[in-house]
Amino acid sequence: MIDDEADRRALPVNGLPAERVLAEVRALRAADRPTHGGRLFAYVYDPAVPGLDELAVAAYAGSAHVNGLDPTAFPSLLAMENTLVGAAARLLGGGPGSTAPDVVGSVTSGGTESLILTVKAARDAHPEIAAPRIVVPASAHAAFAKAAHYLRVAVDTVPVSASTLRPAAADVAAAIGPETVLVACSAPSYAHGVVDPVAEIAAAAAAAGVRCHVDACFGGWTLPYLRRLGADVPPFDFAVAGVTSVSVDLHKYAYAPKGVSVLLHRDAALRAPQYFAYADWPGYPMVNPVIASTRSGGPIAAAYATLRHLGDDGYLRLAAVTRDAVAGLADAVRAVDGLRLMAEPESTVVCFTATDPGLDLFVLVDELAARGWHTQPQQSYADLPRSVHLTVTAAVAPRVAEFGPDLADAVAAARAAGPVALPAELLALAGALTPDALTPDLVAGLAAGLGLGGPAEATTPATAATPGRPDGPLPGRMATVNTLLDVAPPALRERLLVEFVGLLQRPTW
Repeated sequence: MIDDEADRRALPVNGLPAERVLAEVRALRAADRPTHGGRLFAYVYDPAVPGLDELAVAAYAGSAHVNGLDPTAFPSLLAMENTLVGAAARLLGGGPGSTAPDVVGSVTSGGTESLILTVKAARDAHPEIAAPRIVVPASAHAAFAKAAHYLRVAVDTVPVSASTLRPAAADVAAAIGPETVLVACSAPSYAHGVVDPVAEIAAAAAAAGVRCHVDACFGGWTLPYLRRLGADVPPFDFAVAGVTSVSVDLHKYAYAPKGVSVLLHRDAALRAPQYFAYADWPGYPMVNPVIASTRSGGPIAAAYATLRHLGDDGYLRLAAVTRDAVAGLADAVRAVDGLRLMAEPESTVVCFTATDPGLDLFVLVDELAARGWHTQPQQSYADLPRSVHLTVTAAVAPRVAEFGPDLADAVAAARAAGPVALPAELLALAGALTPDALTPDLVAGLAAGLGLGGPAEATTPATAATPGRPDGPLPGRMATVNTLLDVAPPALRERLLVEFVGLLQRPTW
């Protein structure tokens, strides 16, 4: 317990003992979702391999203070990066003996950075195009929109079929124009876990002389192993002639700590516009292959240790365990009246929706959370219904038998509770408001009504003394929030998200 008010400041007057600081961290972490144990179906990837965390942490600590800015000063990081790139390239159809022997790549901080750099390289390869555009399926990761926003590139979105959850290659081809610098597809898409028709899309891009990027950040590390286990995985990587680049996250199904991704290009000429170099100043000449200049060697070393320790056979075993867990969870969904799978699982995702109008999926998500299962709700989009997303990892396998009964019980409880009913005035407001009409007072009123940033709950003295803890509680149940976001048009939904998260992110003094 901290007694001195001066010690409760964000920057205490006097430095605190190490154990007290670590106790604060533990207290803060106690409110987090569990990162191990197979009950969190989003955000983290747990292989449940004994000793792997300790190995990764040790490797991370040993290189945490190494700076990736200059590979000539720290050649260890260069060697580890080249190893990671080589491993990813071989797994994804490149390297010696393949049809793409000259694949090169870079290690980034995550999938979003990989996609931003993909768009940058495509844009900068065509300086003659004044208003560059990219073509992406509606199911493409939001990071493409973020990249386009940052880089001032326009996005042409191709709709996906409500039945296949994929874009039609003909629609993608029709969207390609003279200002298109990049065509993208997913293997698999995050929301539903399905693989786009990569070969057809890449052929259309190649015919137009445009780059084609395959976003395999989410499940690309697992798809090759699932194919080796007998799954019917369509061609999606450098084995497809028109594919010019592929991204894959190592902090997902390669099970490395956050945040490490690899961006691969078919050859060095395609990668060249990705770099930033600057020498027109009196300081050191700068050259960066990625967005950051200074980079900690910790994540890179941890990924290196993880890949080297698990090896090809380890990843094959983990893919088999995950495949069986996916099948078990899908069976559990099929067994419940009122639910249906959005697609038959073909990667590491189970995604389902409701066929019963009396079953509110957002209430179901809260009921599952109350039973210790943390799933990811997805709002409706175009003609796609709201759904529940489960990212399945190897750690889930021992829990599969528990999930079915809990799912059935949660569905019964959600039916008994009934759908969320937003007040009529709030529904009218959501339908009529424009993002620019959201005033601070209106946002504060909405947030208070939804349980965001309200009066602080009672806390223990130790909890109250922990700097950084939010002043007000997060709502215990999110169904009302998710329902409001669901009925709001996308532009208003985006603005509401910004405002609500802004209310939560306030400085600790």
